Amino acid sequence: MATEAKLRQLADKGCPVYYFYSSERYLVRQAVAAATRILTADSDEDATVLDGAAPEIEQLIMAAGTISFFGTRRVVVLPEIDPAAYSDKDLEELNSTLSSLENAVVVLGSVFELERSKLKTGKRAQKLIAQCKALGYTEELAKPKPFELKMMMIDRAKEQGTTCRTAQQRRCWSAAVRIPFLLENEVDKLCALSGYQTVTAAMVAEMGTVSLEADVFEMIRMITAKNATGACKKMQTLLRLQQEPIAITAAMIGSYVDLYRVKLGAAKRKNYSTVFKDFWLQGQRLPAQVLGRDGVALYAGADRSLPAGASGAGPEPEEPAHR
Repeated sequence: MATEAKLRQLADKGCPVYYFYSSERYLVRQAVAAATRILTADSDEDATVLDGAAPEIEQLIMAAGTISFFGTRRVVVLPEIDPAAYSDKDLEELNSTLSSLENAVVVLGSVFELERSKLKTGKRAQKLIAQCKALGYTEELAKPKPFELKMMMIDRAKEQGTTCRTAQQRRCWSAAVRIPFLLENEVDKLCALSGYQTVTAAMVAEMGTVSLEADVFEMIRMITAKNATGACKKMQTLLRLQQEPIAITAAMIGSYVDLYRVKLGAAKRKNYSTVFKDFWLQGQRLPAQVLGRDGVALYAGADRSLPAGASGAGPEPEEPAHR
C-alpha cells in the first residue's frame, strides 16, 4: 500500500485520479480512506461520497463539476465501484468524465475476486484501470504477508508508546492473521489494557481475539497426539467463550474430511502438496487419477456417511474419460 508520504507527494503534484483495487475489501477501504484524508486535510470541505457498485454518471459529473467555495478542488470518492456493473456506453462516459476533470479529484476503489491467485478483472475493469493509470495513480493492493503483518503490529504499538515483545507479537499476530483487518483493533485493545507500557502474555491470553478455525485445528492436533486432557480443556475454553457447538462441530468435520482426503492421497503415494494442488481441500472434487479406483470408492463412501452438505465436496468423483 502506498505510504502517506507517497500520497502527499501525489497530492502536491495535483494528481487527479486515484484507483485502488484488491481481493481484500479491508485493504481497499484503508487505501481509499488514507487518500481521502490526505486530499481533504487542507480543506474545510468534506469529500463527496458516491456509494454503490455503479454510481450514476450524472451524479459524478455534478459532484466533480461543482466549484468549491474554499477555492480548492472537490474530492469525490467512489469507494466500491464495480466496472462490470456499467454498460460499455456508461463506462466510456465514466472514463471521459475522469479525463476531463478540472475542479475535482476522484478516488476510486474496487474489490475483485481471486482466480488462480490472480485478480479476476474483466474487460471493463481493465479499461478503467488503464484509463486511471494514464490519468493518475493506480495500485493493486496485495494481501500482507505474515512478516508485513508483524511489522504493522510493531509500528502500531510504537505509535502508542507501547512495547510488545516477540512472544506476545506472535500470539497477537496469530490471533488476527486469518482476519488481518482486525489486527489494528487487536493492537489498540492490548495497548490500552497495558496502560500503554508493555503487553504481556497474560494480557494476550485474556483479551486476544479467538479464531474458531485456528482453535479447532489446535484441538484436533491434540486429539491426534492422544492428548485428551488438552483437547477437553480447549473445548471447555471455546464453550466458555460462547462459541456455538454446531459451529465447532462443523469446523471439526471440515478438518477431519480434509485430513482423510490427504490420507487417501498418501495411500497412492501422493504427497500433501500434490493432493492440495489437485484438490485445493476446499469444496472441490479430488480427481480420480489421484485416488485410484479403491480411493474413489472410499472417498465417496466417506462423504456419503457425513451429514448432507458437511463435506462441501459436491458430487462424488468420477473417472476421467481420458487422461
